[in-house]
Amino acid sequence: MPRRNKRYLAAGLSCVALLLTAACSSNNNSSPTTTTGTGKGTSAPITVGVLTDVTGAAASEFGSAIKGVEAGIGVAATEGYHIKYVVADSQTSPTAVLAGAQQLVQQDHVLAVLGLSALTFEAAPFLTSNHIPVVGAAFDGPEWIKPTSTNMFSVIGNLDFTKVYTTEGKFLKSQGVTKVGTLGYSVSPSSAAAARSGAASAESQGLEAPYVNDSFPFGSTNVAPVALAMKSDGVNGIVVDTEPSTVFALTTALKQQNVQLKASLLPTGGGGDLLNSGPTAIQAAQGNDFESAFEVPEMHTPATEALQNALAKYAGVHTDATFAEYCGYLSILGLVQGLQGAGANPTQSSVITSLSHITDYTASGLWGGHYSVNWSQRPPGPTQCEWITKLSGQTFHLIAGADPVCGSVVEGKSV
Repeated sequence: MPRRNKRYLAAGLSCVALLLTAACSSNNNSSPTTTTGTGKGTSAPITVGVLTDVTGAAASEFGSAIKGVEAGIGVAATEGYHIKYVVADSQTSPTAVLAGAQQLVQQDHVLAVLGLSALTFEAAPFLTSNHIPVVGAAFDGPEWIKPTSTNMFSVIGNLDFTKVYTTEGKFLKSQGVTKVGTLGYSVSPSSAAAARSGAASAESQGLEAPYVNDSFPFGSTNVAPVALAMKSDGVNGIVVDTEPSTVFALTTALKQQNVQLKASLLPTGGGGDLLNSGPTAIQAAQGNDFESAFEVPEMHTPATEALQNALAKYAGVHTDATFAEYCGYLSILGLVQGLQGAGANPTQSSVITSLSHITDYTASGLWGGHYSVNWSQRPPGPTQCEWITKLSGQTFHLIAGADPVCGSVVEGKSV
């Protein structure tokens, strides 16, 4: 199965790290409730809570999740579900994400929570112990696949960050890469594991991985030493599982060192996130390869067209969907699948039971029929696929053979 898929995992942070960027504080505020829908699917409006990083270190990547939620709510309305939402800002703070979850459950009395924060893992024990249905994206940590987390359902798959897949190695080899360098954050279990697994994936395909750094400071752009070390090691392909600021600083530094990369495989910053970031970021990203856990808008499939149309119609978004928008949209549509089997007057228990009976979740077609997820099981699936694009000018071009590139678990290997 896809990881932030690894690519979208870059911010599973600790409070210690966050003290470097912002004080850890609690949050008891929510955005104004937004309502839409016709009420046909249920006997009363449904209120869901959105737990996401509106502010803080991860806001640049996940702040657009609300637009995806609005798009999903608009689609849900056409199916007869009257959904309202209330937001709890995690502030990318361990204290605030837990306070936000408590606010949603104890004050706002939501039926379900959409877990779309880099720090959802800090709130997961509270949500699980209170039997709250959680639908969201498992890009933050391993709590989604714990045997006890029967209330949690990931729309990007049941991810196990310790597993190694052949996917990235296959792509890098296809691009002529021979030596791989990887980079991840020390304070993020998922990002650090992604750096190690990216190297192991390359090695599984006969490539060398001379530079593996899983201890980089979160959010830092002091990448000159990394670029020099990669050059010294003869690296001609990279896998970087960090925030876009670190990613683009590194690719720029490598260009300045005249390092000729045959592939620069990046998990973050693609799509609308990049195109909305201004000319400096776009220039820095030229020629880079961007992973996606889903079919990309450039494919114009029925599933991607449905997403883009929903974003335009219900959320006023007219650019390529961001990763956070994908996740917000799919979280609502995944919840609706659960509501369909939860009875006319759904309860938290009936929603969890219904979601647990979904054995063929397909991300509303955005996996292109390549695989599905069994939400009744916690372990991940044996397959991982990636859709990979290259940026040229202001256009993302799908790479031939990577539409998608699929791999399998490397047996007996973990990181």
